[in-house]
Amino acid sequence: MIEGSEGVSRKGVLRYGMVGGGAGSFIGEVHRKAAAFDQKNKIVAGSFSRSYKNTKSTGRSLGIKEDRLYKTYQEMAELEGQREDPIDFVSIVTPNFLHYDIAKKFLENGINVVCDKPLTFTYEEAHELEKLAKDNELLFCVTYTYTGYPMVNHAKELVKNGKIGDIRVVIGEYSQDWLATLEEEKGNKQASWRTDPDKAGRANCVGDIGSHLENMVSFITGLKIDKLCANLDKFGEGRELDDNAEILVKYKGGATGVYWCSQVAVGHDNDLKVRIYGTKGSIEWEQENPNKLKLSYVDKPTEILTRGRDELYPKAAQLSRIPAGHPEGYFEAFAVIYQKFSEAVLDKKSGTSYSDLTIEFPTAKDGAQGVYFINKTVDSAEAGSKWIKF
Repeated sequence: MIEGSEGVSRKGVLRYGMVGGGAGSFIGEVHRKAAAFDQKNKIVAGSFSRSYKNTKSTGRSLGIKEDRLYKTYQEMAELEGQREDPIDFVSIVTPNFLHYDIAKKFLENGINVVCDKPLTFTYEEAHELEKLAKDNELLFCVTYTYTGYPMVNHAKELVKNGKIGDIRVVIGEYSQDWLATLEEEKGNKQASWRTDPDKAGRANCVGDIGSHLENMVSFITGLKIDKLCANLDKFGEGRELDDNAEILVKYKGGATGVYWCSQVAVGHDNDLKVRIYGTKGSIEWEQENPNKLKLSYVDKPTEILTRGRDELYPKAAQLSRIPAGHPEGYFEAFAVIYQKFSEAVLDKKSGTSYSDLTIEFPTAKDGAQGVYFINKTVDSAEAGSKWIKF
């Protein structure tokens, strides 16, 4: 049985603000709960909506003083940057098309950033944000949530320590069914903007959930993509963007991979799975059963490892929050991302030099790689599913 972890930081509490996440938003409330999980962050400012009425209503419900509720993100970035008690970071939870402009504005005003994925529309924009953060010695986190799970971190350590040998094959899938019907025509706001190329970018399904596959495989294995071949489907009548995709991958070093992501897979809620096959064994993990990890070997029986009960590598074990048998899931994993980011910001405020900070959260570099993957996938599909050099 594990001991409870100490959640309250001894280094203080960070002030943060949010852009987006007003009434009617799903992910904004998820971010706020995740940020508050370890009592390291307090929300004190926001521009939650293009409607100032919505912003004020949301702000009041969160106990934010009216003088820190802003009509626009531009006003928020500039005025917060000038305060004696500015926010320590901003959390950006808007649709994709706004990420670049908002993140850039806050970075230019000296404020650290947390941003949803995909980071931007183009790799050039993402790389610019990465460089801007580095040049200004600011921290930038992209919320690839699933890398916060303890068993995913244990899988990473298993691969790193050679427990399954050299990787031969990777199978990643992420299936949902929420766009099996035309939800965008039924007033569903999430469906409306995700299926709109002006707001979502060049891809819907690949951008929304396929990017999680790319990040998850990269995080666990460290493999670098050499080339890919993609087929993108648009099964919903009249849809301009993909709702299903199959992607073949060749990695540097000789390993091969297959990614499938779908939002029309009837019967699947949020079914993210990763299987990694090596010369000595294999690893299997699924998001809907996140506390267990299947580990198979060539020469000995298969193991089912359980979070909280079985011995894990230290980096993975320290992410566990509650004893074995109690389900630990999405909010906890999301909170880990904020925890790691907040610790780095607190260390920086305490005097640790920028170059010496411990970075254990997904960064702008990871976000840029995800944007590059999305665009290369679309390039391949538009070229008739040809192999594209990565």
